Amino acid sequence: MRATLIVLDSCGIGPAPDAAEYGDEGAATLPHVSSAVGGLRLPTFQRLGLGNIPGLFGGPPIAGVPPAAAPLASFGAMEEMSEGKDTITGHWEIAGLCLRPGFARFAPGPPSFPPDLIREFESRTNRPVIGNKAADGVAIMNELGAEQMRSGAWIVYTSADSVFQICAHEEVIPLDELYRACKIARELCDPLRVGRVIARPFRGRPGDFRRTPNRRDFAYRPGEPTVLERLAAAGHSVVAIGKIEDIFARRGITASEHTGTSADSRAAVVRWFRAMDHGLLFANFIDFDMNFGHRRDPVGYASELERTDRWMAKFLPELGPSDALILCADHGNDPTFRGSDHTRERVPLLVVRPGMPGRPLGVRRGFMDVAATLADWFGLPPWPRGRPL
Repeated sequence: MRATLIVLDSCGIGPAPDAAEYGDEGAATLPHVSSAVGGLRLPTFQRLGLGNIPGLFGGPPIAGVPPAAAPLASFGAMEEMSEGKDTITGHWEIAGLCLRPGFARFAPGPPSFPPDLIREFESRTNRPVIGNKAADGVAIMNELGAEQMRSGAWIVYTSADSVFQICAHEEVIPLDELYRACKIARELCDPLRVGRVIARPFRGRPGDFRRTPNRRDFAYRPGEPTVLERLAAAGHSVVAIGKIEDIFARRGITASEHTGTSADSRAAVVRWFRAMDHGLLFANFIDFDMNFGHRRDPVGYASELERTDRWMAKFLPELGPSDALILCADHGNDPTFRGSDHTRERVPLLVVRPGMPGRPLGVRRGFMDVAATLADWFGLPPWPRGRPL
């Protein structure tokens, strides 16, 4: 018995009921991407029932992905109950938690972070800080990268999410020193309830800086067990692909493969799936969010969707009668929307059981229905939040 859970990072499907509270009224990632490119070509997702989901809540259609007459997957939408629209909040709710209140966020600045926090971070890492403001990651790398190379300072910045991000050139500050600094920042940020400390290494020269795949996330530790921890404690394998191990601070993970791209994650899913005969395989496909949502690139976003669709066509035949595949997202990141931050949206939900016809799952109040389903699937006691699908 296997369950494969894939988070299509940021693939929102329409504004959440409370989107206006986040300044995101009107955001709709997949519908707007499809409109921007004149229609998507997603025959596999169309057959699964992706195009059936907007009709469940009167949302905008996905151009090029009409409803399927007999979808192969059960289909629904999920509305987040936690406060926030960041990666940690979305993934933790998928794993059964509900964050109220949400994580701390910081003023745009400069300065963004409390002076005491920055002074202690500088003292303990023996390097000064530059930046200390809310910024787009690529923009601040290009703005301050040359200064960072000259001075050896940390570029520290935040965003609309609860993050303390540390950017450094790999030839100026070695990766092991950057990761040690992130661990120090994680300790300092814990009392403030900051969701993530993120290492953002880069290479290149002024005018040609580029991020490397050596990003690492250092997450706040959940205050209670997730369904991953319950599964691992019951003797089930829990394999994490992509940045999942970082998001959950490595808790409840029995094996992992850290990857920096969606292509690498897709390949890892296939390898691990074929090697497993029981347990949960949990993967995040990051490129939608990292490379195209934040960069406000709907054409690139559409191309990544189509690459994933072609991969899905090859992966689906791998599923056997005792397998379940769950596809969902953690938040939106509409590349046609203002700004460069995540968007508060409903997210799609597709559940594949080979040999079983798809059915409508409705609009689910809370991502934690996924955790309740996994608990039920693997014979754990009923999950305290959510309803099994």
